[in-house]
Amino acid sequence: MRCPFCSADDDRVVDSRLTDDGTAIRRRRECNACGRRFTTYERVESEEQLRVIKRDGSIELFDRHKMLKGLLIACEKRKVDAEHLESIVNRLQQNLQAEGRREVSSQELGSMVMDDLRNLDQVAYVRFASVYREFKDLDDFMAELKSVIGDGHASDRAH
Repeated sequence: MRCPFCSADDDRVVDSRLTDDGTAIRRRRECNACGRRFTTYERVESEEQLRVIKRDGSIELFDRHKMLKGLLIACEKRKVDAEHLESIVNRLQQNLQAEGRREVSSQELGSMVMDDLRNLDQVAYVRFASVYREFKDLDDFMAELKSVIGDGHASDRAH
């Protein structure tokens, strides 16, 4: 494994454990050249790649890193553990594969992510929804915000 800090390819595994959902192995590594630590994840790669049908009709391969990046942006400066976000992506990918799905629309994918985010962190949910649903104006944003407030979820109101 190449060190993300100094690009040396000499490291050692300090710790290995299963992720909470059991779909990957998390490895803590230490670079023997610079001494910095980093984390890698090992997952089973399915032979049949999941494809995402975009709004414009184009098709691209499902990219878990792209989805995770979107979740990280939505959860920026929120008290949301990165492992929770990994877990959302893992569960989503696992469910689609278990259903035997080969293609999924980006709209359906976004809705599935929003369902998980709504229960995890309402502020992150509204941030994600504002990009995913492409709010055109403040009225769209307020309508979504009112639906979150009206749900009776009190987890983030105290923050």
